[in-house]
Amino acid sequence: MEIGIDSFASAMLSNDTGTPISSVDAMSQLLDRIVYADQVGLDVFGIGEHHRKEFLDSAPAVILAAAASRTQRIKLTSAVTVLSAADPVRVFQSFATLDLIAQGRAELVVGRGSSVEAFPLFGFNLQEYDELFIEKLNLLLTIRDNEFVNWSGRYRAPLKNQPVYPRPLQPQLPIWLGVGGTPESFARAGSLGLPLMVAIIGGETHRFRPLVDLYRSAGKRAGYTPEQLRVGLHSLGYVAESTEQAIDDYYEGYAETMTKIGRERGWPPVTRPQFNAQIGPKGALLVGGPDEVAAKIQAHSEALGGISRVTFQMDNAALPHAKLLRSIELIGTRVAPLLRLH
Repeated sequence: MEIGIDSFASAMLSNDTGTPISSVDAMSQLLDRIVYADQVGLDVFGIGEHHRKEFLDSAPAVILAAAASRTQRIKLTSAVTVLSAADPVRVFQSFATLDLIAQGRAELVVGRGSSVEAFPLFGFNLQEYDELFIEKLNLLLTIRDNEFVNWSGRYRAPLKNQPVYPRPLQPQLPIWLGVGGTPESFARAGSLGLPLMVAIIGGETHRFRPLVDLYRSAGKRAGYTPEQLRVGLHSLGYVAESTEQAIDDYYEGYAETMTKIGRERGWPPVTRPQFNAQIGPKGALLVGGPDEVAAKIQAHSEALGGISRVTFQMDNAALPHAKLLRSIELIGTRVAPLLRLH
């Protein structure tokens, strides 16, 4: 099982005062965390894509390229690229370039995006949310698999025997499909033989098993092997020396952030009983001490029929840089070795 971190490059707070730090310092600290994740042996680091004041990740390939020059082994991926509102040619070129800089460590996780600000920003119709994604995913895969591209669609000018450069170092740039909870998305990933990254940020993780089974069934019908049909899990989480310390560090910032997001999306405010349920054995949050979190991930893997990657998203609790570094260290040196035994 691969273990990693996902980040939305959120605005950070000072370790000493709890006040916001500059964007320059926040970006510098983020790069330091990616370097540290590489040093402690984590497998992957992902950068999301948002176009909001509170995040610095509107150009994830640029951040990942900066990290590539300072790291040696860790895979560098998007988490996720909002493909519906992007040009697949430019997306491919950006990540092929990243792959050259990183000497074969680039990946993509593409999705429709749970935040919708990219659609008006780039002039796309949100009502065509799904149609845009399907067409653009088709084009991205066509570019990945063909140096000279012949393609036509509704939302972009056709390509007639058009070469797309540069080509990545990897013969086939890894492209994962990031999904939330729609059956169509799971079935689509399986029918295309794409590895699946499931974002589970609430509820009970085992309830996604029917959707994961749908993915595997669709992939099997399309002729793909179990080894090709990999499942990854993206979860909100944080690891401290003990479960009690993790809760003390994490809860207040998590509740504030998720309540704010909830106001935008029509969710109720976060309560402590809800949080307690989420950090319980079946809840989605991976918050606790190293042993407890490792055991929970293993239980989630068994409930979903086996997972090959899990990534922690810690940006949602307004934790300072020092605590994030310590959590990355514990995940790399304590959690990951326990999971790799299985």
